[in-house]
Amino acid sequence: METKWLEDFVSLAETRSFSRSAQLRHVTQPAFSRRIQALEAWAGLDLVDRSSYPTRLTPAGETFHAQALEILGSLQATRNMMRGLQAGGADMIEFAVPHTLAFTFFPAWLMELRRRFGEMKSRLIALNVHDAVMRMTEGSCDLLVAYHHASQPLQLSPDRYEMLSLGQETLAPYAKAGPDGKPLFRLAAAGRGRVPFLSYASGAYMARLVDQILKSSPVLANLEPVYETDMAEGLKAMALEGHGVAFLPSSSVRKELRARRLVPALPLADDGGHSYEVTMEVRIYRERPELARHPKPGAQALWEFLRSG
Repeated sequence: METKWLEDFVSLAETRSFSRSAQLRHVTQPAFSRRIQALEAWAGLDLVDRSSYPTRLTPAGETFHAQALEILGSLQATRNMMRGLQAGGADMIEFAVPHTLAFTFFPAWLMELRRRFGEMKSRLIALNVHDAVMRMTEGSCDLLVAYHHASQPLQLSPDRYEMLSLGQETLAPYAKAGPDGKPLFRLAAAGRGRVPFLSYASGAYMARLVDQILKSSPVLANLEPVYETDMAEGLKAMALEGHGVAFLPSSSVRKELRARRLVPALPLADDGGHSYEVTMEVRIYRERPELARHPKPGAQALWEFLRSG
């Protein structure tokens, strides 16, 4: 039994739609359906009537829904109580950050921030995108740092959360450089051979952006997936060993590009004028002060500093 199954079930009870709940929970619909099925297997009976549209709960599901809300409410109350007892962390600013940003953007950004803002105590909570967003919505962190793209917005209501932009970076294809300084592999148009592809796991935030890039290009049929993970650092390590082409955020490859260990894996000039990259915004989020469940003076001061420029 996992608490995220309860959260999935509550979401489905509210939306009455597997696809909408999967979107809100930042997972693929097949993965979301498997989690609901796992919950039903644990409960020992059907909780969802799949023969109707919109989806509705069975009588047992209605009973279980009330219990799930109570369980999740009790868990949240307990978490809030524990946070209230954490007196030593009153001046600790907690950042929820997706893995890719935690390894790439965040360390340099925090060092520069300390130089300009001053010393501060911080705690990094590195998670996948879904869990990082959940930390914010549950009130379990002070600030959330995440990528934003118009095609893949985070499900955070502007009525409750506010946002600042920290900058931009680009997601583009890279491969190991050969002895001649050229990529061992490069994206190619149809008819130019298969390209070993290092991909993000299905459902990962970056995977959806890469899909968007490839859907408008002629190379999709030429890519042969040979490895996948949901972490950009894992793909970078494989690319550095010469396993194939990987789409990586610019902040993760600066040193490797300077050392010519990785190079852009773009098609040859005669493959056409297609774009094989996408620009993402790096954003920071917080609960609006009037709604904040655990306001901290340090986090408030930092936000005001960031807002002032």
